[in-house]
Amino acid sequence: MPASRDIEYPFRGRWLVQTSPADRVPSHGTALFASSYAIDFVPVDATGRTAPLTLGSLVRLEPPERFPGFGRELLAPVEGVVTHTHDAEPDHPACRGLPSISYALTQRRRVQAGWTALAGNYVFIETDGVVIALCHLQRDSLTVRPGQRVGVGDVIARCGNSGNSTEPHVHVQAIDDRDIHRANAVRLTFAGSIPHNGEVIDAGR
Repeated sequence: MPASRDIEYPFRGRWLVQTSPADRVPSHGTALFASSYAIDFVPVDATGRTAPLTLGSLVRLEPPERFPGFGRELLAPVEGVVTHTHDAEPDHPACRGLPSISYALTQRRRVQAGWTALAGNYVFIETDGVVIALCHLQRDSLTVRPGQRVGVGDVIARCGNSGNSTEPHVHVQAIDDRDIHRANAVRLTFAGSIPHNGEVIDAGR
C-alpha cells in the first residue's frame, strides 16, 4: 500500500481548511470508508469568510446559493484516469445554528445508508495505484466520465452541498482501492505539506 500521495489543491481561489489530519487522526472522528486522512475545504470570499452569519442563519435552513463557493469550479488534483462518478444527489439546504443540531441527529441514518449518502456526488481519479476521491459535488456539474484521462488543473465538477454536508465544501481523501468498501486510507499532502484547521489556502485564480 502506498504510504502517502502528494497532490495539488483541487481548486482556485480561497478555501478554509477544516477537519484536517494535521490536527487529528482520524480527521473526521471515524475510519469508516477509509476516511482516516480525509480533509475538507470550505470556499470563502476575499476576506476569508463564508456566508455571513445572521439571526436567521441560527434558526432556519439556508439555500446553498447563499454561500460564496457554491458552484465554484473544482479541478483534477492529479493526472490520472476517472474510475467512478456519481452526479444524481440533490444539493440540500445548508444548516448552521439550531438546524445543525437537528441535522446531527440524523447522522446515524446517513451512515447506515452507505457511502453515497455520505459522499453525495463524487468523482474518483486513479493515479499510480492510488485513488483520489472528491465528494459533495454539485448535482449535474460533473464534466468527466469513467475511463476519461484528466490532467492536473482540468475542470472536473463544481462545489456543491450534496451528501453529508452542512454547507458547500469539498471533501478530499485518498484510498488504495477502487472499491471504497475494501479500501485502506492513504495519507495525503498538498504541495508537500498538510494544512492545519483554520488555515485559508489561496490557490490563485
